[in-house]
Formats: sequence, C-alpha cells, structure tokens
Amino acid sequence: MNTTDAVTFWDGVHASRSAAVDPRPNARLTETVTSLPPGRALDLGCGAGGDALWLAGRGWHVTAADISAVAVERLAALARSHGLGDRVVAVRHDLRAAFPEGGFDLISAHYLHTPFDLDRATVLRSAAHALRPGGRLLVVDHGSTAPWSWNQDPDVRYPSPHEVAAGMDLDAATWTVERADAPRRIATGPDGRTAEVIDHVLLVRRTA
Repeated sequence: MNTTDAVTFWDGVHASRSAAVDPRPNARLTETVTSLPPGRALDLGCGAGGDALWLAGRGWHVTAADISAVAVERLAALARSHGLGDRVVAVRHDLRAAFPEGGFDLISAHYLHTPFDLDRATVLRSAAHALRPGGRLLVVDHGSTAPWSWNQDPDVRYPSPHEVAAGMDLDAATWTVERADAPRRIATGPDGRTAEVIDHVLLVRRTA
C-alpha cells in the first residue's frame, strides 16, 4: 500500500468523526507527565489532539504530527481557539519518509498502529535518538482490541512492551527502560461506549 492510500485512509477515519471541541488526553500520558517539568514535546500520531492540547496547557511547547491533514487542520484550529496557538505546531508528517527534526524532552507515541507498512522499530529508535539527555519516550500500544477499534482482526497480536523495547535495540549505557507493563483500564470510545482495555506501556529515558 502506498502513501496516498495511507493518507486517504486516515483522512477518512478522522473525517468520519465529528470534530472534537475539547478532546481528552490519554490516561497513560497524564499519569506519566504530570510530575515532569515542561519542555519541548513531540506527539507522534496526534489524532484529535487531546494530548497536545493538554501538554500545551501545562506549559509544554508541542510539535504534533499526523499523516492526516484532517487531523492536523482540526488540531491547529483547536489550539488557536484554546489560546494555545503559540505552543502547538501541528504538522502533517509521514513517518515512513522521515522523522521530525529537533531535540525533545518528551516524545509521546500513543497507539501508533496502522494497516499500512510502517517500520515501527525504526521510527521508535529514531524517537529515542531525538531525545535530549534526561528526556523520555512514552510508547503506549493496544494490548487488546476495543469494540470501536478500526482493526477487529481476531488474529491480531500485540507485541509486549519488552518486545517493543528489544526491537528498538538501544544501548543500555545511553537509554534506560523505566516502565514496561500492561495495565487495564475502562476506556470510552468515540461513540461513547465503554469497555475494559489493556494498554502496553513502555517508558524509556535517555540518560546520556
């Protein structure tokens, strides 16, 4: 599948949903970041923009990247309407082609799953290298299939956080795994339905 297919697919996913007025941040982001001092953040696959807006509201300067122009344009408008236009830069970006430039204190990759070809290990390794010393990479993946997920394949397999970390092949002298677990929570989908889901959570800190 080519880039045009991916753009069309994700534009369609976002266009099929009503534009969010006040999108909520992901629970694993808020529990991880609340105690951290604000700095420069990168939100990979920003979607509706709840994470980017939450971070910006707490003083972070956020680059929010998504392959969907629909998602990016909606987030840019939301940031302006929330008075956060100076702290959120929303950009359409295809991670298969390149990684966003710059150094970051936080990189968040929530549910970076796609039906299209994407070398996730390379993307996440690039993210780890884009961290400033002391910076953290938070990778949150699905550990179960929610009823509202676009992927209802019963045979889908979700790699564990330890497998994701191993695939990144990072030097332990430079990066430390601070968290790798699979907590459960009650989630609410775009249509208002709730269900228990499993998150695969990986938190990596750059130490040097």
